[in-house]
This record gives sequence, C-alpha cells and structure tokens, in this order.
Amino acid sequence: MAPDSAPLAFPYDAPPDGGETIEVAPGIHWLRMPLPFALDHINLWLLEDGDGWTIVDCGIARDETRELWARHFAAKALKGPRGVKRVIVTHFHPDHVGLAGWLCAELDCELWMTQTEWLMAQALSIDEQNHIHGSRIDFYRAHGLDEEWLSQFADRGEPYRTRVAPVPSVFRRMQAGERIAIGGREWEVLIGRGHAPEHACLFSREAGVLISGDIVLPKITPNVSVWPSQPEADPLGEYLGCLEQFFDLPPDVLVLPSHRLPFRGLHQRIRQLKEHHDDRLADVIRALDRPRPAAEILPVLFRRKLDLHQLGFAIGEAIAHLAYLEQRGRIRRERRADGVLVYAA
Repeated sequence: MAPDSAPLAFPYDAPPDGGETIEVAPGIHWLRMPLPFALDHINLWLLEDGDGWTIVDCGIARDETRELWARHFAAKALKGPRGVKRVIVTHFHPDHVGLAGWLCAELDCELWMTQTEWLMAQALSIDEQNHIHGSRIDFYRAHGLDEEWLSQFADRGEPYRTRVAPVPSVFRRMQAGERIAIGGREWEVLIGRGHAPEHACLFSREAGVLISGDIVLPKITPNVSVWPSQPEADPLGEYLGCLEQFFDLPPDVLVLPSHRLPFRGLHQRIRQLKEHHDDRLADVIRALDRPRPAAEILPVLFRRKLDLHQLGFAIGEAIAHLAYLEQRGRIRRERRADGVLVYAA
C-alpha cells in the first residue's frame, strides 16, 4: 500500500454487476470480469466507435467469463450490425489477453497489441516445455526458496496456456506515440514498462480519460518482477522511469485502471507509487545487515501470508528491488558456495 498523503477521488463507489456496464464518460463503458485469484476481478472497457465498438482487454479464458461476455453480446448487440471493430489488449498477462482469440473469432474483428506483448503471448501459448521462463525451479532455488515451495512450483507447472485461448496469428501493431481514432476521439498510445515489457496505455485528451491498464492502479501497486527468462533485468528501474510521462497528462484526468475503482488524482498517485518503492528500497537496505538471499527479503516487502500464486509474484518483486539497488552500486551480490545468490549492503 502506498501512503495516502492526499486522498484520491473515486467517482464510483461500486463496480458494475456481472453482465452490466457503467458509462464512466460519454461513450466509454466499464464492465468487470471475475478472476480465480486473491485479486478477484479485472476491469474491461467498451468504447463506442462510430457504427460499432472497440473492446479494451478481455478477461481470463474461463467458461464463466465467456458466459458473461455472452450477456454483453446481447445487451450491446456486439454481434449485430453495430458490431465490434477491434479488440485492444494492453499486455500479455492472461487476465488481459486470455479471451482475445475467442472474442476475435466470435465477433469477426481484429486484434490490436504492441509487438512485444503479442510475441510474449504467442510464445507462452505454444511453449509446452516452458522454455520461455527457463528453469523456474533452478532460478528460485538460486534465490533461496526452500525445497517445500520449490516442489509446489514443480507440481503446478506453467499455467499460462490453460488461461489463454489460442492467440490470433495476425494482429495490428500499436506503437508508442501512435494516435488512434475511436468514436471520433483521438487516443494516444503511451507505453508502460516494468510490469510488462511493452504495456499499452490509452489517453484521450478530448475525453479526459486515461486507460492505464496495470501500470497505474489505486490502492495497490502493480507487480514488478524479475523472471527466470531474464535474470539480469531491471524491471523496477524501467517501471519508475515510465511513470514520469504521466506527469505530462492533466492532473484531473479520469484514470481507468484494470483493478479496483476508477479515480482522479493521477499526479498524486504517481508520487505515491514512487514514494512506496523508495520506502521499500530503504527497507531492503536496512534488512541487509548481513548477506541475505531474496527469499529472506520476502517478509520485509510482504507482511502477510502468501499462497503459491502470490509467492511467484512476490519473489520476483523481491529480486527486482534487490536488482535495482545492486545495478546502481548501492548493494553487492555474491554467490555462496551452495550456489545461492546473496545480497549485502
């Protein structure tokens, strides 16, 4: 939780019910889909687009989500003459891209994504041997997770393919700074990094709206992890750097996040996110009174009990904070005789 030195403004105190929508701005409709995790929902967006619609993000590939989409098909006549022109996916995570292929097939429309996010979704969808993530077990062992947790990760395997319908083999590429006409308005593509490699956010100055995806969330902070496939990455540095661009947007813009409630107070929230990570980085340095692996930093960053799903994100985030400090010369990293990486101030 980031500090709340100045409260954000929340225009809506509750989300839409399943199968229902709320019009949060003229021609911009909010719908919500359930997720089978501790973070139990995702916000999706329907944009009126002339004689049709544009969908932003899709929900996870589950029968429950398909059934809720079927209600929206009927309520908004998405399969009728005023159909869907395109499905925009902000990034490759299953709750966002999960039903993109199914929606594009059902609605006979195009998929729009940034190139890196589409490539990641494609690669993970066909990666039966889990080559993309590399040896997850060896990676987590090197960062100090005990054998009990490692055996649970081994038993679970890689769940990505079970949560994502086949991703279309053809897509329309979105790029940073591109301006897309939707419903007579111009939407600028802003790229967020760290949470995902090329996450697309959409800003319409005319509508006064930012669709922030997972890059800017109220109340919670997006996961920023080092993953086994890129062990020397600096995702936290990328994330903190990408936040600067949002100070160029109007401070009263209506932010439409992928989780929790829409809000106003973008600049304040960016400051809170930066302060949050500054505080966590300081906590990490204080905890390094002796050489420690990332697994021993988990209680410093996460002061609650974690399930297996949460632990995968948590250990990645602990490594990301350590990597940020190590790559800037503020701490050092060594490998012990048993092969475990340890960090010291």
